[in-house]
Amino acid sequence: MENLPKISIIIPFYNCPYVDQAIRSALRQTYRNREVILVDDGSTQHTSLINPFLNQILYIKKENGGTASALNTGIQSSTGELIAWLSSDDVFLKDKLAKQVQFMQETKADMVYTNFNLIDEHSVVFKKDVGLILTSKVDLFKQLQKSCPVNGSTVLVKKEMFSSIGWFDETLKYTQDYDMWIRMAAKYELRVMGESLLNYRIHDNMGSKRFVEGQWKEIKAVQEKYKGMLARLIHCEETGIREECSRDDDVE
Repeated sequence: MENLPKISIIIPFYNCPYVDQAIRSALRQTYRNREVILVDDGSTQHTSLINPFLNQILYIKKENGGTASALNTGIQSSTGELIAWLSSDDVFLKDKLAKQVQFMQETKADMVYTNFNLIDEHSVVFKKDVGLILTSKVDLFKQLQKSCPVNGSTVLVKKEMFSSIGWFDETLKYTQDYDMWIRMAAKYELRVMGESLLNYRIHDNMGSKRFVEGQWKEIKAVQEKYKGMLARLIHCEETGIREECSRDDDVE
């Protein structure tokens, strides 16, 4: 497909009862130059939901190691130029990848993320357009000081970036995405789309509800780790003096 790069959709899976809906949404993408890689991170439940799709996806089974290790395994096994992450309880809207590729090409972005809707356990949308839309670099850096404004399942990113900044940090159980987006934002062009192209599922078994204390500890650790770097990046953007911004000692 001329000028249409191949996309590898990585679906980390661990005992999720919604995984078939995630796979189906990936396979229904209008963007056809893509592959779907499901990484089974040692699941013991709901694995039968994958069976109807085995002839349409690359299925990788590994010992349990957490979301970061599943993502890294999927990315390292991928053949696409671009990487999309889809959590096994979320759902892509059918035009997601096509619209993101067009936006990425138009803006020359290295990573594109989007707005998103909230759905319940029955896949009913109960709140639309809940993402934080930050259109300037300085606003993104300032928000990254406080929280993670990027929903991982909305991301489309150039695979080559991982060769430069490294893989997801497998020591982080809950904030591997927050850590990664900070590292990417420091060195690359990140852009956001205001259109919602993902349905993000809210349910009682989601990790952000079950492991609140552990998650907050990691959030604070990530913020402390990149505190100086983000302050420097904000200063560079606000003053227009960008020589210091080319430093990557805090990102390696």
